Amino acid sequence: MMEQLTKEAIALLKQLIETQSFSSEEDHTAAHIENWFNSHSVDYKRTKNNVWAVNKYFKEGKPTLLLNSHHDTVKPNSAYTKDPFKAIVEDGKLYGLGSNDAGGCLVSLIATFTHFYNHKNLKYNLVIVASAEEESSGPNGLNSMLSIIPKIDVAIVGEPTLMNLAVAEKGLVVFDAVLEGTPSHAAHPNDDNVIYKSIEVLKWFKDYKFEKGSDALGDVKLTVSQISAGKQHNAVPADLNLVIDVRVNDAYSNSEIAEILQKEAPVTSITPRSLQLNSSCIPTDHELVKAGIAMGRTTYGSPTLSDQAVLSCPSLKLGPGDSTRSHSADEFIYLHEIEEGIKIYIELLNRVII
Repeated sequence: MMEQLTKEAIALLKQLIETQSFSSEEDHTAAHIENWFNSHSVDYKRTKNNVWAVNKYFKEGKPTLLLNSHHDTVKPNSAYTKDPFKAIVEDGKLYGLGSNDAGGCLVSLIATFTHFYNHKNLKYNLVIVASAEEESSGPNGLNSMLSIIPKIDVAIVGEPTLMNLAVAEKGLVVFDAVLEGTPSHAAHPNDDNVIYKSIEVLKWFKDYKFEKGSDALGDVKLTVSQISAGKQHNAVPADLNLVIDVRVNDAYSNSEIAEILQKEAPVTSITPRSLQLNSSCIPTDHELVKAGIAMGRTTYGSPTLSDQAVLSCPSLKLGPGDSTRSHSADEFIYLHEIEEGIKIYIELLNRVII
C-alpha cells in the first residue's frame, strides 16, 4: 500500500509540474487533484481552485486536524537551464517548477490523507485542503476556506523543511514610508535635501532593534528593501519613498510592530500594507511535536512565510524538500524525499490519531 501510494504520488507531482499553475491560475492543477480523489473514491469538494475533503468517518465533537499545502507556483526565473514545465528525473532528482515548493509536500499529504481516509475511530477528524494563491497571499486561498471547512483545532502545513519540525514561523509586515524635505533647484543651497536626510533615516532603520526576542524565532528582522526619489538630475525632490520588510517573531503581533514603528520611526509617515500575516507557532509540548521528536525529528523556527500566517490555531510546518531550493532555478526534489515524507507523515499521525 505504501509503495503504491508513493508511486502514484510521484506520478501526480509530475502532472502538476507539467501544468502551469501560477497564483490565481490553478484551475488545471486543481483538476488533477480532483482526478486523484475520484480515482481513490474520496468524497471531495472544490471551492474555486481549492480542493478539499474530510475523512470518511468524520464525527462532530472530535478535534480536527488540517493537512494543507498549495498547488500554485511562482513564475520561473530567467536562470533556468531546464524546461520548468517538464518533469525531468535525473540522478534521483525530480526537476520542475513547484517540485520542491510545494508539490512534494502536497502530494505526500494527499497520499497520507488517502491512507487514513477510510479508517474508523480516529482520535482526530482529518481535513485536507490543496490550496490556491499561497505564493501571492491572494484572497482566494486557504484564508478564504476557513469559514467553509470545519473548525480547525491544529494544522500541519506542508512546506519543505527536510521533514524537521518548524514549530514557529515568522510573520510579515511590509511598510510604505515617506520622508519629506524641501524641493529645490539643484544649483541652489538646500539644507533640507530629502536625499541627504535619508542617510540618517536609513542608519536608524539599519541599527534599530526591537526589544523582545524569541527562543524559536530569534529577533524581529527589519530590512529596508526599496528606496526611490527624484525624477530629474537638476531638481531636488520633495519626498523620498521607502519600503520596509519586517519579519516578526512570536513575541509581537503585527499590530504591535506597526504601533511601535509609527511612534518611533524618523519618517513623515509609515503605513503597513497589511497586518494579516502574523507569526505562528505550536507549543513544544503538543502531542504532534512530542511525537515528531520521539521519531528523531529536530525542531526549529522558520524565517519564511507560509499559509500558517492565516491560521489562528496551533500549526506545525513540516514537509519533504529543502526550503533553500524554493524559487530557485532548476528547482528539484529528491524522489527519496517524497518516499520519506509519506512514511514520516503516516508514522507521525499513527502516533497521534490512531
